[in-house]
Amino acid sequence: MIEYVQSVLLIISAILTIISAIGLISLDKDTKNVVYARIHIVGVFDIACVIAMIAIGQYLLAGIYFILMPFIAHVVGNAYWKKEDRENNLDLQIMEENVDENHPFLHPKEKMQALEFEDSEKLKVDERFSVTTLEIEEDE
Repeated sequence: MIEYVQSVLLIISAILTIISAIGLISLDKDTKNVVYARIHIVGVFDIACVIAMIAIGQYLLAGIYFILMPFIAHVVGNAYWKKEDRENNLDLQIMEENVDENHPFLHPKEKMQALEFEDSEKLKVDERFSVTTLEIEEDE
């Protein structure tokens, strides 16, 4: 009887995983607030994982995972909101407008994009990634 319950729980877990994988793949990356939508879809993966752990008898691990995953998802969403979500976070929009041209560490977004565009034309690198370097001159 226990084997049947375990089998049913694993089948439910597999179905949830397939549904959420299809949702994650079909989500258009140009969608507004796509990071937050992905976090919600990954929540279904989390529940499927908890169900699978319960099915195989790992109750303590399932409980710890069930408690910690909402906190981790919140941290990821909050980090994106604070540092990268320029569309919704007004503080980041204001900060971009007030960048001083002579500041040694902060540069306007347009200037950095122009420099990256020049470098990408020369190197023909993948445009999804950008690397910026900082030159520091120390006076002795």
